[in-house]
Amino acid sequence: MLPNELLNSYDVGVHAWDEMYAHQAVRPQYQGVVEFLQQMSIEELSKKEELAKRLFMSQGITFTVYSSGEGIEKIFPFDIIPRIITATEWNYIESGIRQRLKALNLFLKDVYNNQFILKDGIVPIEMVYSCPHFLREMYGFSIPYDIYVHIAGIDLIRDQDGTFYILEDNLRTPSGVSYMLENREITKRIFPDLIPRNNVRTVTEYPDILHRNLVSLSPRQTANPTIVLLTPGIYNSAYFEHTTLARLMGVELVEGRDLVVDNHRVYMKTTAGLNRMVVKKTNESGGYGMLMGNAASEEEIDRYKAAIVQDPRQYIAQPIINLSSAPCYMNGRLKPRRVDLRPYALCGPDGIQIVPGGLTRVALREGSLVVNSSQGGGSKDTWVLAQ
Repeated sequence: MLPNELLNSYDVGVHAWDEMYAHQAVRPQYQGVVEFLQQMSIEELSKKEELAKRLFMSQGITFTVYSSGEGIEKIFPFDIIPRIITATEWNYIESGIRQRLKALNLFLKDVYNNQFILKDGIVPIEMVYSCPHFLREMYGFSIPYDIYVHIAGIDLIRDQDGTFYILEDNLRTPSGVSYMLENREITKRIFPDLIPRNNVRTVTEYPDILHRNLVSLSPRQTANPTIVLLTPGIYNSAYFEHTTLARLMGVELVEGRDLVVDNHRVYMKTTAGLNRMVVKKTNESGGYGMLMGNAASEEEIDRYKAAIVQDPRQYIAQPIINLSSAPCYMNGRLKPRRVDLRPYALCGPDGIQIVPGGLTRVALREGSLVVNSSQGGGSKDTWVLAQ
């Protein structure tokens, strides 16, 4: 049996919202998982953890970390204890994401057409026109179904009172959906009875929804258009994701060299108080170029201040939010580690569809608030309960 001290020693502290514990009691949504775990020994759990690692290794579930210009491929760290979201919580998240994506699509439509938001002075016109990603040639260009954002990964975190906040919008090529799918498959392998017993909603429909949206967006009026998935190639950090989605959708994976075309800074008001902020480069991803002000030296802060003053639009600052914690199985013990959540939304002619779940990223280092895999983070299977 699972020793009581495994749970009794689970110290969540007082400064973070914990997904499993509240007032020294297990939350209702975790009761089934805890009861299941209590029927297992530490040795059995450790064997499950080792099996998960072997499955990730054998299936090549990897990501790439860039260091000194070289790509190092690593197995994606996975924690075997799922992150559980209630039906009520998910309904709240889902309605908020729908509202936000509708607003973001309307914003992009306006910026590339009537530009009322600029004319009314809501957004400074120089902020838009000086952005390197603003494409002047797209001004006035008709977009099918007025959909500017087809795939979105909205990063959510919880403050110490349990309130959900949006950390950032990933609207170009949000990565991680393949890990969401693989995490679920691994959980099914190591705990085959646990998911049906807890009435967990499925995430496996994502590739089908994406493929249907791509078919419906084809400019050719045909029921079977040619669809490919474009990848920068094997040295891209998300190449595993590209191959996985191409395989699950049943489409060709192509690189730029395979295709032929014929005939044809967010401003900050001040740099004071950076020791209480997270500073990110607006054009970076994966946690690169990020300053955690509360853990940075004075020299690092001064260096960022100078860089921000020199080119303010390349940086964005956010207050440091504590992030909720969730239980992780580490070296035979349960340890709280900070988590975020990236649900995935697909926009198509039939509206916005959000897969019930997403990628829960975990800051595996004790005390860390950085969940990016390239910075030592991992992930969990994310369960959304049906009721």
